[in-house]
Amino acid sequence: MTLLRPARRARTDRSPFGSRLLGPADQGVRALRVRVQLLLTAMLVTTNLVGAGVVFAISTFVVPAASPSRGTVLGLAIGVPVYVAAAVVVGTVSGTTTTLRAMRWALRDDEPTPLDRRRTLQVPVRLTLLQVVLWLGAAVVFTSLALTLQPERAVSTAAAVVISGLVVGAVAYLLAQFVMRPLSARALAGAPLTRRPRGVGIGVRMVVFWLAGTGLPTLGLALAAILALAGVETSTTKLAVTMLVLGVVVLVFGLLVTVLNARSVVAPVLSVRDALLDVERGDLERSVPVYDGTELGLLQAGFNQMVDGLRERERLRDLFGRHVGREVARAAVDRGSGVDDVELGGETRTATVLFVDLVGSTTYAVEHGPTEVVAVLNRFFGVVVDEVDQRQGLVNKFVGDAVLAVFGAPVDHDDHAAAALAAARAMAGRLAEEVPELEAGIGVATGEVVAGNVGHRSRFEYTVIGDAVNSAARLTDLAKDQPGRVLVARASVDAAGAEAEHWQAADDVVLRGRSEPTPVCVPSDASDASDASDASGAAGSSGLSGASSG
Repeated sequence: MTLLRPARRARTDRSPFGSRLLGPADQGVRALRVRVQLLLTAMLVTTNLVGAGVVFAISTFVVPAASPSRGTVLGLAIGVPVYVAAAVVVGTVSGTTTTLRAMRWALRDDEPTPLDRRRTLQVPVRLTLLQVVLWLGAAVVFTSLALTLQPERAVSTAAAVVISGLVVGAVAYLLAQFVMRPLSARALAGAPLTRRPRGVGIGVRMVVFWLAGTGLPTLGLALAAILALAGVETSTTKLAVTMLVLGVVVLVFGLLVTVLNARSVVAPVLSVRDALLDVERGDLERSVPVYDGTELGLLQAGFNQMVDGLRERERLRDLFGRHVGREVARAAVDRGSGVDDVELGGETRTATVLFVDLVGSTTYAVEHGPTEVVAVLNRFFGVVVDEVDQRQGLVNKFVGDAVLAVFGAPVDHDDHAAAALAAARAMAGRLAEEVPELEAGIGVATGEVVAGNVGHRSRFEYTVIGDAVNSAARLTDLAKDQPGRVLVARASVDAAGAEAEHWQAADDVVLRGRSEPTPVCVPSDASDASDASDASGAAGSSGLSGASSG
């Protein structure tokens, strides 16, 4: 099934309006005008020729009537070509004028006004009314001709022309809606479609389908029966032929309108279905052209509005994740998406806290411009965030020029102590190389913390509180005076497994606010780190003095 989806998407891209005859979605204005005019002309002319054939079939085989006299044949031989030629001229000129008026905004490549949209969507209705008027004119002309030349054929002539005109009008309406899809799409793209335009709903379309495929042939059958009951001479053979012709008409036109019905309904639904599959695969830039002015167009517009909402939601989730951390955002979504679902307070869990703070940032800010200070801070934060993210930690807070990171909350981490210690070592090495202007102290501590939402229901943040947080912050202050600038609690090293090989015990320290000494460790290569730190510090001092003198 997955292998077929790209091909389906390709077919949808080639036929965004349900048919290749209608061209691509990005076709030029000139190409669109030529395409619409040619298709409308070809389809309407073909429909009228089919209507003429229906007139012949109905008047000859369906409605009981006397055989045409010599005068009737002569009159029809003259009248039919004259009227057809006049109708073609009038229909072409009037239809072209109607279509061009509706396309005027598109030809100028302007944004459509509400009036332009209404005119564009009503083109099929206007063309249909034009066809019906022309055929009703034909009914008047040829019925009058029959009354003059052969009155007994007046009823059959009127019935044949009227029924054929209604059939032509119904088919013209459906074909015009099909041809106008690219223009309708451009008209409806300018503003969201929130309600169905008047007079072009699916209900109207279904009535038209029934009228053309079933209603009118059945009307012909009823008319034949009425005339037979009224005493018009007919025979069993004539009635059999009438039934046969009407059966063929029902089958042929029933099939035609069913196909048109299926295409007009299925094409918009398929466009939405294929677009939904693309959204399911993560393509939130997907949209469908809204080319149907019925409830199906509302479906297409609703899909586009839904995807707009999903894009906005994804942007907000991404922004939310950048502010609070993607793990916190994901946990918030898992626990409830509404404000009423959010619980203040937290849970007690064992985690490892990493704290890193710059040394001498205040002096640097005084001696350098804001742009330089921000650039240095961004490089510093970039290193810290990169190392924490690589080890599935959470950067919980930026506190001025310091960073608080947590491993083991809100997402469980089996090796949180090892991950935090590895991040501290890698961070110290990268900061010495990539941010030589300033040094940073790094402290790590492991213990129980309370992790959760703190604040008010209308404004809160995710944070961690506990002795491990305080210990990490105070170890960071002491680390600023240590070789390598890294100082960690021995409890973190004891819980770190294989990572403990990279650490060695140092002299116990008494943290501020405590009376008992705390066992601590430093990286095993602290002397090398100290040398590298001194070298980078000297380079940084030289750079600062140079900048100051400059």
